[in-house]
Amino acid sequence: MNSDELQSPQPISETEAQTQEQTPDEQINNSPVEPSVEIPKVAQVDFVVSENPQPIEITEKELQDLQRTESELREEIAKLQATYDNLQAQLSETQTALGKVVKEALEDLEARKQTIQISVEQLERRQERIRNEMRTTFAGTSQDLAIRVQGFKDYLVGSLQDLASAAEQLPLMPSKAKVEPERERERDRLEARPAKSREGENDVPQFAQQQFQETNRQIRRLIDQYRSKPDYYGPAWQLRRTFEPVHAERVSNWFFNLGGRGALRTMGSRLQNTLITSAVISILYELYSNRLRVLVLANSPERLGEWRRGLQDCLGIGRPDFGPGRGVALFESPESLAQNADRLTKGNQMPFIVIDDSEEEISLALLQFPLWLAFAPDPKMMKNFDDDF
Repeated sequence: MNSDELQSPQPISETEAQTQEQTPDEQINNSPVEPSVEIPKVAQVDFVVSENPQPIEITEKELQDLQRTESELREEIAKLQATYDNLQAQLSETQTALGKVVKEALEDLEARKQTIQISVEQLERRQERIRNEMRTTFAGTSQDLAIRVQGFKDYLVGSLQDLASAAEQLPLMPSKAKVEPERERERDRLEARPAKSREGENDVPQFAQQQFQETNRQIRRLIDQYRSKPDYYGPAWQLRRTFEPVHAERVSNWFFNLGGRGALRTMGSRLQNTLITSAVISILYELYSNRLRVLVLANSPERLGEWRRGLQDCLGIGRPDFGPGRGVALFESPESLAQNADRLTKGNQMPFIVIDDSEEEISLALLQFPLWLAFAPDPKMMKNFDDDF
């Protein structure tokens, strides 16, 4: 055998060529199968064999096993699907419950926020009220003490000056021969005075009577002026402080209901009492001008010092206006005040007696004069003024 015979290809029949062109799957499908065993398509298993593919026969037992496995897998899938649906439902319920909890928590926080805001506002108002009380209590007490000290100082200085002035005016060696002519001249002067002038010495103010309508209107006009148009830089003897309706009511009551002679319930503070008294003095000064003399009675130098200070501030008067025979005189005993008022009345002056609320009793000698104002302690708020010092 030569090389040409070895290299020449041998002819291939058409059947063999078709067999070679078929794929292994087709070869398996075209191969003869035993007619006794039928394999369904779902249970058929194909194997690819590289050299000599052979059909695999599946027994009925194996088929049942596969079907049982398929059934178990389907049941497992169904269980998993049910579990998934259950978890999905639980997740939805959880989300709903969580949303409800969050909503309730937000509502609760909002309610607590509003409650806290209300509490904060109440605390702020309470803080402001406490600050106001501190300002009015501590600062007011400090100012009150300062006024008392300064008033006592002014009282002592004024009293010493008055005492020195009175000492300078006292004759060192009075002679009887000189005193008698003085009395005779005074008697002659009184007798020579017109009858109308002498009658005016004992005139009694009647503010509430009908025949004094002009005076009544003038008093009401001044009260309205002090209340609505306060003049803080007005002339001396005119009220220079804020005048509230409660003060106006007390002043009107004293003029028109008490007729200028009676007691008013204290305002609870000597400064407030001084303000009411200053308004009365200002009105009386408009009516009687320089004839008016103010006589203040209190049972201690400290209280008299407060009255001096308060009248100075409210009326714009100075130290020269205080003293015996001047615009305002301060007394610690009702006897000396009554003697001075009697002397002023005889001298055609108009004494106005002011009695501090620290006086427990009013001397009957003071009630004979036409103008007097006493401050009575409040029965509901009895205060021992001796505890102030």
